[in-house]
Amino acid sequence: MGEFLDAALSFPAVLFTFLLAVVVLYWLLVVLGTLDLDLAGGDDGGTDGGDNGGTDGFLDGLGLGGVPVTVSVSVLIVFAWFVAIVGGLALAGLDGAGKVLLGIGVLLVAVIAGLLAARLVALPLRKLYVSGTEPSRSDFVGRACVIRTGRVSTDFGQAEVTAADGSSAVIQVRQTGEHELAAGRLALIFDYDTDGEFFWVAPAT
Repeated sequence: MGEFLDAALSFPAVLFTFLLAVVVLYWLLVVLGTLDLDLAGGDDGGTDGGDNGGTDGFLDGLGLGGVPVTVSVSVLIVFAWFVAIVGGLALAGLDGAGKVLLGIGVLLVAVIAGLLAARLVALPLRKLYVSGTEPSRSDFVGRACVIRTGRVSTDFGQAEVTAADGSSAVIQVRQTGEHELAAGRLALIFDYDTDGEFFWVAPAT
């Protein structure tokens, strides 16, 4: 037990020991109801250019996007602390500059192991969280689309439109009959007919 405590309070594990104490305290307060658990995913679809944008992009780059930051960071710290403890116990018999250099190596390995563990946990969890609001057909109104059929009339036509998240969809489109809309033509969606379940379009240029 004494060796374990020494390793926990020695470099490099000591860096994660204090962070682990913060994580344990946070989850304890959540369990007791003192703090509210933020179940929002890492990607905040409701803000553009806000402070969260940089954080979300950073987390996405690490493969941790789409899940609560508190969950990802907690998993990272727990696994990094465990690896650092194991490495610290392995270095217990060493001394001098060599131990410091090896300790830095253990620190790097611990961070990488924590990131990998957090990514593995994030894979199944991100399916449970939905960012922003559910997309609806009305979201396409006001967007440009590309005609994909040979013609568009008052009762026939299809077009391809790109949603805000970058995904594309083929939709049913109609026009008033005043314009010539052929395949490849750019059109503007200006209304949606809920009864007919199609979009009204007009030439974009």
